[in-house]
Formats: sequence, C-alpha cells, structure tokens
Amino acid sequence: MERAENVARVLDVSYQSSLMPGGVGSDQVMAPLDITGTREAFLASGIKPKPNAVLLYFALNPDNPSSIYSCVRQARENAHVVRGKITAEMWESLNTTWLEIQGMKPESLQRMGFPRFLDWVKERSHLFRGATFGTLQRNDAFRFSRLGTFLERADNTARILLVKAPTLFADAGSSEAVEYYQWAALLRSLSAFETYRDLYRESILPMNVAEMLLLRDDLPRSLHACLNELTQTLETINGKSGVDVQRLAAEIHARLHYSRIDEVMDEGLQEYLQNFLADIYELGARIHSAYLEAA
Repeated sequence: MERAENVARVLDVSYQSSLMPGGVGSDQVMAPLDITGTREAFLASGIKPKPNAVLLYFALNPDNPSSIYSCVRQARENAHVVRGKITAEMWESLNTTWLEIQGMKPESLQRMGFPRFLDWVKERSHLFRGATFGTLQRNDAFRFSRLGTFLERADNTARILLVKAPTLFADAGSSEAVEYYQWAALLRSLSAFETYRDLYRESILPMNVAEMLLLRDDLPRSLHACLNELTQTLETINGKSGVDVQRLAAEIHARLHYSRIDEVMDEGLQEYLQNFLADIYELGARIHSAYLEAA
C-alpha cells in the first residue's frame, strides 16, 4: 500500500507539471517510467507513449507490476496469506480497496479525473496505515510492516529526486514563475510544501529543497527520517541474525545524520542519490536474508 501511494504521488507531480505554463508536456508525464525503471517494459508493450496512456499504464494496467492496480492486488494477496496475523480492520481496509479498484475501468477513470483518482489512492493508503498503527499488536508483524513502509518510502523519495532534480536544476534559467511551480509540485508530491514554507519562509531554493528532503529528520518523507525509523525498528527485533543488518542501517543513518548539504552538492546530488539507492537495496536484501528466508 505504501508503494501504491508512492506511485500515486509520482503520477500526481508529473501530471501537474505537464499542465504548467512553460512545462515540457508529455516529457513530464513520462517521468514515472524512469522513476520506476519501467520505460523499456512500457515501450515493449506496444502502447503509444502518450500522456493519458502512461497514466493509465500506471493506474489500472494489471500487467505492469508497478501499477497501482498491481500494488493493491499484491497487498490484498499478501494480507490473505497472513490473515491470522493482522487485524480485522486492516483486512477490511485492504479488501474494500481491492473491490473498489476492480470496479474501475479506463473510461470511468477518465470521467472521474486523474487527480481525484490519485487522491483516492492516497486516502486508501492513509486509512490502511491508520488501521495498522491503531489496531495491530506491537509484535514482529507490526515491526516488519514498519520496515517495509520506510524502505519503500526512502526508495521513493530518492527516486523522485534522482529523476526530477537534475531537470529542475537544468531549468534554473527559466522564468521565475515556472521554476517556482515546478519545485512546488515536487514538494507537494512528498507532502513537504507547507513544511518548506514553515522552515525557510522564502522563495523555493534548490539547495534548501535538497537539504530538507535528504537531511532533515523532522520531515516524515525525508531520507533521514526514514532511516531514523528503520534503525529504531531494527533495534527492537530480537535475535543475533540481524546484527549485520543493524550495522548497515546504522552506517547509512550516520552518513545522513552527519552530512552537510554543501558536502552533498560538492559530491554531486545525482551520485549521492544513486549511492543511497544502492545502500537501500542492499539493506532490503539483507533484511530478507536475515529474517525472512528459511534456514
């Protein structure tokens, strides 16, 4: 469900950017293909690379493993497997979401409007997260759901920045209004626009955006905040099999905790994010190996 919400956020910022004056139109809507690494699969599918086709590919296409439809289906199937370990409220939330999305067709989605559909996806994810946090016993089932949530969230924030930030930095010479709305759309996709205004109280500056989304630990979708949650959750899981996992998480967390934004920019934002994504992928693989694989 976290992945479904993240896909909705990516689609939202791309859709909004494509409507902005001076925007690059369909190129903005194609960005989700690069963020999710599905450009080759999309082109191989034979679907015409048009804005509406890309949005539908990520909304309801059952053959796209990164589509919202596929994410909800997988979430529901996973919940069915562990039905005895989750609460009735969690199951009902997932099952209702699955039943509702099954009834959606491309025609009805276009009548509804993409923004309304994307808001619905985010709302359903919030409901499920609230049901999980409010009803699930604080045991290993809860801890592993938290690990999954923040691995997904960290990965998504880094991917959005990796794909969108270079374009926005390159467009720094465009009109001030266009530049402002492009950065504002990026911040809104990560629920960070109001926080930015509260923290910096000035026009949107790329350096400030990068600092907030990477290094601030009080923004729920920042890389630093996600690693706070991951390291704290790993510490509560008993057993010696996770020592290497905890060490790697602590190393990634320390690099974020002690980094300065000027050092990150000197290294190169793109290289920094690529290294972070490699670290997160390795952390997820080690968690799976240490805790979830049969001995």
